Amino acid sequence: MAAPSVTLGIDLGTTSVKAAVVEDAPGDPSGFVVLASCVRAARAEVAAQSAAAGPQAQEQDVNRIIQALNECLAALPQQQLRKVCAIGVSGQMHGILFWKTGQGCEWTEGGAAPVFKPRAVSHLVTWQDGRCSSGFLASLPQPESHLNVATGFGCATIFWLLKNSPEFLKSYDAAGTIHDYVVAMLCGLPRPLMSDQNAASWGYFNTRSQTWNLEILRASGFPTHLLPDIAEPASEAGRTSHAWFEIPKGTQVGVAIGDLQASVYSCMTKRTDAVLNISTSVQLAASMPSGFQPAQTPDPAAPVAYFPYFDRTYLAVAASLNGGNVLATFVHMLVQWMADLGLEVEESTVYSRMIQAAVRQRDTCLTITPTVLGERHLPDQLASVTRISSSDLSLGHVTRALCRGIVQNLHSMLPFQQLKEWGGEAGVVSSGSALSRNEVLKQEVQRAFPFLVSFGQDVDAAVGAALVLLQRNLNQKKS
Repeated sequence: MAAPSVTLGIDLGTTSVKAAVVEDAPGDPSGFVVLASCVRAARAEVAAQSAAAGPQAQEQDVNRIIQALNECLAALPQQQLRKVCAIGVSGQMHGILFWKTGQGCEWTEGGAAPVFKPRAVSHLVTWQDGRCSSGFLASLPQPESHLNVATGFGCATIFWLLKNSPEFLKSYDAAGTIHDYVVAMLCGLPRPLMSDQNAASWGYFNTRSQTWNLEILRASGFPTHLLPDIAEPASEAGRTSHAWFEIPKGTQVGVAIGDLQASVYSCMTKRTDAVLNISTSVQLAASMPSGFQPAQTPDPAAPVAYFPYFDRTYLAVAASLNGGNVLATFVHMLVQWMADLGLEVEESTVYSRMIQAAVRQRDTCLTITPTVLGERHLPDQLASVTRISSSDLSLGHVTRALCRGIVQNLHSMLPFQQLKEWGGEAGVVSSGSALSRNEVLKQEVQRAFPFLVSFGQDVDAAVGAALVLLQRNLNQKKS
């Protein structure tokens, strides 16, 4: 009998980093077991490197992200890491960082374990970045792609830097997402590799031809040498160039995949299932039939986008920018109000109290449109509160209306009746950090979905990143 395959999955998220050690288990109903996992908060937010980026900029310190990654690896059982034969990596999509080829990190072999630390690396400009105004985006060339280009997309950020900080770009000769960067550093790649999943999230990428829009970009003076080479998601990017903690040198590393695709893969047991994830943001995804091809030109007003999945299939995705971050904004506002009144209270206390109040408040007539961050298809949309009466001003009413608004906003983007048309009597696998700690959001999801909703199955991008590579390797062994 062949020895079980052990794979390390890594997810470099917006607020935290997670690592999971996964082993194939043919006797288990799911086909795998998670041997160990660890998560660490990154706390990586920093001020923008360019003053011209303005208050809408969202950047993160790559050093802090890699420190969180190293802390995760250090916390995993070392005897499990010794068994790892492949590493799958996913991460927050759309964002971009820059580095110098051959100088992007330094390895320290001494001490408790070999680690790498960033060097000659820019900040990560994240998917939440808002420096590209609607007017600026309208000035960019039309992409040859079925996907729109929005603020926070890698190519849009490069265009902005080209106009506002051209000297900045001259300092670097490579770029990628945060997870492309980690793969490149682990393998010592001379040029970064990028899957079509991440390339599509940057804009100016044709998923049919699997190519960047090079002619269009060059005509606008875009530095196309910064664009990574394209490779199949989770195909072999290379082998680890150093021992990493207890993982041997020469271990297979997969081409990085998107955290959306990894999350869906981790829990979509049937093709007819839809996957709802409510974390910092919200995604509702459904697998399109094999052979489906999206329209060749982008529709800026379309709330549903079609992202590359695996084996040249697509996910239909309603990706709302307004999820758990809206609740966090509301909590921060309450804490700030109380501070202005001379009262100090922890945000965690406010959050738990407001959820308790909303659980008791089963219904409300108050209506909140929670789009404080706009939406990619409606970038200028703001939040609003309507149907305000004196009887609906309690904390329970407002919190209930806010949670309902988050779900209803998603419903307006991708009506659940559409899911039924695509998948028959589809079920909905529902999870995410914001959902797991918020009973009110769960109730509102159950209220909104007309068919079966299952909670408790963890949507886990780190596990998904491991599973994609694990399944790919098992299939290759069989063939």
